[in-house]
Amino acid sequence: MTIAEAPRQPTTRQPNAPQSTALPPGVREPPAGPGSGNPPPGRETGARETGGAFAALRSRGYRIYLTGQSLANTGAWMQSIAQDWLVFSLTRSSTAVGVTMALQFGPMLLLGLHAGAVADRLPKRRILLTTQLLNAIATAALAVITIGGWARPGDVYGFALAVGLIFAFDAPARQAFVTEVVPPAQLRAAISMNAAVFQATRLIGPAIASVLIASVGTGWVFALNAACYLGPTAGLLLLRASDLRPVPPLRREPGAVRVAAGYVLRHPDVGWTIFLVGMLGCFGLNFPIVLTAMAKAFHGNASTYGLFNIILAAGSSAGALLAGAARRPRVRAIVVTGATFGVLEVVAAVMPGLAAFLPVIAIMGFVNLMCQAMANAYVQLAVDPQMRGRVMGLYMLVFVGGTPFGAPFIGWVTSHFGARAGMITCGAIPAVAAVVAAVALARVRRRRT
Repeated sequence: MTIAEAPRQPTTRQPNAPQSTALPPGVREPPAGPGSGNPPPGRETGARETGGAFAALRSRGYRIYLTGQSLANTGAWMQSIAQDWLVFSLTRSSTAVGVTMALQFGPMLLLGLHAGAVADRLPKRRILLTTQLLNAIATAALAVITIGGWARPGDVYGFALAVGLIFAFDAPARQAFVTEVVPPAQLRAAISMNAAVFQATRLIGPAIASVLIASVGTGWVFALNAACYLGPTAGLLLLRASDLRPVPPLRREPGAVRVAAGYVLRHPDVGWTIFLVGMLGCFGLNFPIVLTAMAKAFHGNASTYGLFNIILAAGSSAGALLAGAARRPRVRAIVVTGATFGVLEVVAAVMPGLAAFLPVIAIMGFVNLMCQAMANAYVQLAVDPQMRGRVMGLYMLVFVGGTPFGAPFIGWVTSHFGARAGMITCGAIPAVAAVVAAVALARVRRRRT
């Protein structure tokens, strides 16, 4: 499963910013980040952002990369719908959907930081080629089992765990690889374009999945997704050396993960942004659980669940593009959109019918992707290039690594108290987390001044 982000022109190299080190006792670090007057740590001060939301499309390498990812993302959304509906159909349990999500994202909790260090040490294109092949094999195996009528809940759980192990290494490498196919001045636009295309494929993938599930069965959705992995594989192979701006790989060093965690702690704007993203990922984005249950609450079926995903995607695509067109991501805007998303999810949960529910989740998707795209761009632009893989490993760790805790909890709430109670819980926790982050950041700024 791909995350937006799961969000690099020819060869003039970007100067590497010096790696951050601890300051001597008694020496205060100069303020950095939004509102300070100084650029965030690691920001390439000579890279002026130009061209708006579509600037990254000027780079041949990025166009090739994005085309392959578009096909893969379409397949990923098809697979997401099929997997969620398959396990729900086999068990009739929202808790089972939560367990599936926990298994899929659990490996990120255990391996995320170490996988980020691997992304800093090995060529990212080689990592991505390997993960595409492994994903295709795993998906094809589940397709055969499902088409043959042999699928059981344990098979889906095993598939989710296998995909999760692959994803733990794929995600940080994919996030950091974007910086190698666009110039620094186009990085923010590229990250937002990634998110917009990811959500645009969410319009297509669920629609195709819904038709295939209703006409030929769930197994053929997995089969088609296995074929979709040819897209990113071909795109990665077509990239030329002149299309890439590779960051020199780092030597294996003891304590690399500890260095990344310390780096984030020394830069509270980055740290609190990652905290808020973690709360969104852990609790706010458990859509497979609450939306499958809401489809049943509205007396719908797999097509209704697909419709919910399409409506979310329509709003999300617009939100990602707007985030890409903004001048520069700000922590304050990230916190405000995070809080707004939580409130909107609570509002959606109490809507009495589909006619009121659908517009609210469209706005919810819009605000959610604005928050995600800005947070991703801010963190990538704010860290030193040498630290980017490890910090993005931490970012992905908290974004999806909390799912093994949040998804079963939301599944339990939904199973015992109903779909609406589950969705209210999904929204209330991120809204409170945004308030906590706002208060903490305000204190940081007062200390700086």
